[in-house]
Amino acid sequence: MKKNILLSIFSGLLLWIAWPPTHYTTFMLFIGFVPMLVAMENIITSDSKSKGKKIFNTTFLGFFVWNTLCVYWVYNALKIIGPITAIPVTLIPYALGPVLMATACWLYYRLRLKINRAISLAGLVCFWIGYEYLHQSWDLNFPWMTLGNGLATTHQWAQWYEYTGVYGGTIWIWAINILVFLIYIGLRESQTKQTRLKLIAASVLVFILPISFSLYKYYNYEERSNPSNVVVAQPNIDPYEKEGTVPPAEQIAILTKLCDSIGQRNTEYFLWPETAIVNDMDEDRIRTDNSYLQVKRFLEPFKNANVLTGGETHKFYTTRATATATPMEDGAFYDRFSTAINIENSDKVQFYHKSRLVPGAESLPFGNALSFIKPVFEHLGGAVGAYGLQSEPSVLFSQSGIGATPVICYESLWGEWVAKSVKQGSQFIAIITNDGWWENTSGKDQHLDYAKLRAIENRRWVCQSANTGISAFINSRGDVVQQSKWWVRTALKQDINLNSDITFYTDHGDYLPKTGSALAVLGMVFLLIKIRRK
Repeated sequence: MKKNILLSIFSGLLLWIAWPPTHYTTFMLFIGFVPMLVAMENIITSDSKSKGKKIFNTTFLGFFVWNTLCVYWVYNALKIIGPITAIPVTLIPYALGPVLMATACWLYYRLRLKINRAISLAGLVCFWIGYEYLHQSWDLNFPWMTLGNGLATTHQWAQWYEYTGVYGGTIWIWAINILVFLIYIGLRESQTKQTRLKLIAASVLVFILPISFSLYKYYNYEERSNPSNVVVAQPNIDPYEKEGTVPPAEQIAILTKLCDSIGQRNTEYFLWPETAIVNDMDEDRIRTDNSYLQVKRFLEPFKNANVLTGGETHKFYTTRATATATPMEDGAFYDRFSTAINIENSDKVQFYHKSRLVPGAESLPFGNALSFIKPVFEHLGGAVGAYGLQSEPSVLFSQSGIGATPVICYESLWGEWVAKSVKQGSQFIAIITNDGWWENTSGKDQHLDYAKLRAIENRRWVCQSANTGISAFINSRGDVVQQSKWWVRTALKQDINLNSDITFYTDHGDYLPKTGSALAVLGMVFLLIKIRRK
């Protein structure tokens, strides 16, 4: 038992070492699961009792090590509630993913009891994809550790994500791990030399062919020349001082000064970070808001320019128009939003509401199912599910017709959500974020690395404005062309190439995880039928 636990922990350590933002260790992803697969095989072929429980507990431990070492920085964002109180709360994101991963391994064990190892291993991949898709789709979403994200630091190997998205990477990594496992396990079984040679050949081909294709795409991809000048600002305002300590007008003045210093007459976009405008603005009366008017004055010399900025906004309703609306004393209702606002020299203002919300901090998980508790919180003066959202992504268009995909912070993890916006006519992706909550940890670096994958999936430039860093420009191949340093007040400018072509992934979205999840459900139905018959 101790040997299997050590093997599982070893897997967790290998996967952590291979994970972004670490460079030059990505290859370890392709063998990272092998020790854990060996541990599961040891348990399955042993004479011990409660094998399913042992497999769950053993694999959970390894996944917990991997997950926690990679997202340890979550604690920094939560410790504002108290350094001690934050510890049990932090255990939720640390442990929930590993529970789902271990469940996939447990389902694999149950399948092994009914059918052969080869088909069961294919089932394991489907169960794993099912877990990943669930973890990006349900109310407790946290797709940070989706396996395909692991190729972000070696994006030259992942150029085919324009066809598959990150889930293609998940399948690829698992396929090689399984083949290596079968080669290793065959050394202690009566595996024929011919079978072993076939497995070795398959492993080499499955590893080499996708990399070769990807490198070919990378070195032969050429962007069409369609330049647009964009400026991203990094005001570097301590997130704990944004509300209350530094006046809103002063924060906007910092941003306008940064942009004035490098803006050009032909600059078409100024990107400001998430919640750059901190005062809560009424969307129906924004044209009389002092912060809005301050931005308009800044834009006067830049006739064709737009400011795409983050802000806090709200809307009032006479009835409960949305599920997230909060009642007021006069009988009306209101919604609060984390918003991307597009301001131009005309009176036109466009809004996009952040829609992939952080569970707990920005939304009430399973709010519809728990709607019966809303009156209790409202009676006590609290808000349940603090932010409203929109059901579909959208595009913010400039006065010259350029389409930008607005992505607010956490949303950059959702490939299909971004792709749906791109499909509506977007020509570049604008990520606005405030990663200062995580402090100087690997979280900000991982966030930037993942943005490369959105660039590849859609073959669009990504422009990222981060309050305290890292701000950057990423081209359509996923190369970081420019990036800022952490905790520095600065601005960057770049001529990006606009693109209107639609990739296969942009057009079809997450077809792989949907198919894999359907197969996983069929596998679970198969297991239930077998159990009932027994």
